[in-house]
Amino acid sequence: MSHLSHAAEAMAAVVRTNTDDQLANKTPCAEYDVRGLVNHLLFWGPSLAGGGRKESVPPLAAAESEVDLAAGDWRGSLLALLDDITSSWAPPSAWEGETTMGTPHPLPAPVLGDMIVGELVVHGCWDLAAATGQRIELPSDLLAHLHDTMSAGVEQGRQMGMYGPEVAVPTVAPTLDRILGLTGRDPAWA
Repeated sequence: MSHLSHAAEAMAAVVRTNTDDQLANKTPCAEYDVRGLVNHLLFWGPSLAGGGRKESVPPLAAAESEVDLAAGDWRGSLLALLDDITSSWAPPSAWEGETTMGTPHPLPAPVLGDMIVGELVVHGCWDLAAATGQRIELPSDLLAHLHDTMSAGVEQGRQMGMYGPEVAVPTVAPTLDRILGLTGRDPAWA
């Protein structure tokens, strides 16, 4: 199973146990409550799936803040989206050449694929789990890979506004905690 598949599987386990009454919960990502985070994931998810198929799927015409995709069966929508992302990135060809996430500037496919792994683990899995009192278990090889790829691109991600200022985490801390610190999250957030 690929790193992306493991990340999607872990996120799906969190999503399945989220409830409607948790939508107003705060998340470690200060700009989102759970509803906002679900909306964010559903807003950008089709573009991420399109990247695996080498299709440009631009986000909705409306701004992310102008739509509420976390209505109705949002859990079912997120689970279906995770299946689509996983299947679109399953072929080895998805990881070759360049692709896009609905933006005019293509990226190397492995870079975008690894960004998606980070998005699923940090935003989709840890942020949702922390906001709803869940614990997550992630494979050590997935975390090692994600730490390596994030370490290599974190400064560029910070310049793009994807990550906040680094939170100091001891070098002997668990790998997930070090990943969270790189992204500007406090692993002890509650």
